[in-house]
Amino acid sequence: MYGSCTGRARAGALAVGAAWALLLTGCSSSDGTKESQGSPPVSQQPKNIDPFWVNPDTKAAQALASHLRKGDAKNAELIRKIASQPVGAWVGSENPEQEARGYTEAAAKADRDAVLVLYNIPHRDCGQHSAGGAADGNAYRDWLDKVAKGIGDRPATVILEPDAVMHMVDNCTDAQYHEERYDLLRGAVERLKQQPRTKVYLDAGNAGWGKPDQIHEPLQRAGIARADGFAVNVANFQTTEASKEYGKKVSAKAGGKPFVIDTSRNGNGPYTGGDPAENWCNPPGRALGETPTTDTGDPLVDAYLWIKRPGESDGDCKGGPKAGDWYPEYALELARNTK
Repeated sequence: MYGSCTGRARAGALAVGAAWALLLTGCSSSDGTKESQGSPPVSQQPKNIDPFWVNPDTKAAQALASHLRKGDAKNAELIRKIASQPVGAWVGSENPEQEARGYTEAAAKADRDAVLVLYNIPHRDCGQHSAGGAADGNAYRDWLDKVAKGIGDRPATVILEPDAVMHMVDNCTDAQYHEERYDLLRGAVERLKQQPRTKVYLDAGNAGWGKPDQIHEPLQRAGIARADGFAVNVANFQTTEASKEYGKKVSAKAGGKPFVIDTSRNGNGPYTGGDPAENWCNPPGRALGETPTTDTGDPLVDAYLWIKRPGESDGDCKGGPKAGDWYPEYALELARNTK
């Protein structure tokens, strides 16, 4: 119906606002000298294989809008590769109920599912680049309960506590905290599964970090039996094939549970240069991976997801800002390297 750039933007504006319409359609907001079609509006995408919500206010979307305002068509097209895709919404610690409600309500209005990442376990990241988390077990339970209330009866796919299990397996997290952490993870799975349309995937490391023989028992203690499955390759760069192989070995030892794969930055596989201890942190030469979908062609792989938000820093390493901040040069490199 709307064949022109102006028409497409006007149609989108009726539903989600003029700025987001520009992001989705690829229309220029400056002189209109170049049009390029981006991803179709979410309402036109087949939900059966692409059910996930595209947040119009990510840092990537804001960067894209900035490029468009400046008339920087070349970089806008690169960043559009990120901004037009659904990415995980990492729920913060300040207003968890409000955030979870906001994300899931917006997704439901678009007839899509929200992907939420819960990353607030006490003693998070062993005091490294993403240190922090809830002050103690009671604070975590209170926070988790607020998240669950915010989700309500709306559809949500939850990735539960990246690294939390693996950091016990490799003893990065001090042994004195292990029993409490297992209890918190089991409780989190049980609480989240009280929400009727919430799927929960426990993080299970990646193909370059973790062995199925080591991870399956900790996953059991963390509540995998009541979860919908587990997640692999979160915020990492292992290839999709390597992730499938690893995930299937874990599944075979974890009751046949399915899994999801973070494909956000695995297009060129892992980085093998520099200090091996930090080859996960803003490694150069990486690329975006398969776009999010449930059409994986494998019955054990529930979805490819962009759990880590491409373009956001892993930490203050290799010239990057602090973890979670937008890293514009890195974002452009990821997009530029993507075939």
